[in-house]
Amino acid sequence: MIRADSEFRTRLEHLTADAAPTIAANAADPGGPTPADTLLARIVWARLVEPGDAIAGGLVGALGPVRALDLVASNTPIGRVRDLVHAASGAEPDPAELARAFARWRLRLDRSATIADLERGLEAQMRIITPESEHWPSALADLGDHAPLALWVRGDHTLLARFSLAVVGARACTGYGSHITAELTESVCETGTTIISGAAYGVDAVAHRTALALGAPTVAVLAGGADRPYPSSHGPLLERISESGAVCSEMVPGSAPTRWRFLQRNRSIAALARATLVTEAGVRSGSLNTAGHAAELGRALGAVPGPVTSAASAGCHRLLREYGATLVTNGAEVREFLGLSNDPALFEAETPETARQPARHRRVLDALPLRGGRTAMEAARRAGLDVADTRFALAELELLGAVARRETPGAAECHWVLLRRQ
Repeated sequence: MIRADSEFRTRLEHLTADAAPTIAANAADPGGPTPADTLLARIVWARLVEPGDAIAGGLVGALGPVRALDLVASNTPIGRVRDLVHAASGAEPDPAELARAFARWRLRLDRSATIADLERGLEAQMRIITPESEHWPSALADLGDHAPLALWVRGDHTLLARFSLAVVGARACTGYGSHITAELTESVCETGTTIISGAAYGVDAVAHRTALALGAPTVAVLAGGADRPYPSSHGPLLERISESGAVCSEMVPGSAPTRWRFLQRNRSIAALARATLVTEAGVRSGSLNTAGHAAELGRALGAVPGPVTSAASAGCHRLLREYGATLVTNGAEVREFLGLSNDPALFEAETPETARQPARHRRVLDALPLRGGRTAMEAARRAGLDVADTRFALAELELLGAVARRETPGAAECHWVLLRRQ
């Protein structure tokens, strides 16, 4: 069995984003895995799997990271593994797929490599957050079995759960693309919204640099390790982002970016953000992959049109024509797209005045979609609150004019929706 012995425990205490007591032994169940065991198991899993591995996600979801890892390390027969998963979750994984997965995971089982991962994380002053962490962004749950198993973060890890917009587009963007990206990003930053992108050349870099210039929060999601700048010339940019924002990755430190990891990184960008805006993209732009993930996840999707003769905007036009993306051309429209007005007090940056807003209010507001509504129970699950607290917060927010209830005939429970402030 893989457990967090003294060799691992000190390192984990310095890497976890949660309070140190979460690493202590589990007094409630002395025979069960401790929080440190669970954290270590997720770190090992992050090394074993490639991003988006649904077989690993299903196994960990059904049995927990520690028990699932023990099965991999102990050469448990595949039939036994299948029976355990079925008993725990009702799922019936394909034995052949499980066998192939176990074979490739075991190739990466390496205690010394995991110790090296932790050392690199410490050297880069990273923090690790996992689904068990109080700081884990609940929006990633929408990815289901494809969700990251852990995130390595340089900088302010709390930004990952903040109200955010993903701004993506062409690497070889035109002067028009740079200008409109900066203009729209600036308009969004004025509301206190966090900007998320992938730190690539072109549109990504413009979005990050605009946020930095305005002192607004920005998050870079990388395809390789969070300590490995890519492209390498963006090392100074990523350093600036880590100082005032956050740089994160689901890959262990030192990991190289690959084509597959870039594509899977895009799913995390789309899931973390409340909405995705494509400011310029050709028909083969990788940003269309991010847009596709956003559409599949039910996130709001916006696109900026360009000249009809410009191949650099052909991808945006396709999103508008075939994916039903919202047309965005100026600051007012991008704020409307996000559900904000010219006075978006619900989502502005925290100040001494807004800091007095109860934390549960902010969490409940973040749990409601920009379009449509959710029941109190759904909002509670996404906000990480109990249902009673969520109902109480919704009632308070209704009195403040921030939300409204929508009754549906025949429905057992009403839905709550965000209101735009005029």
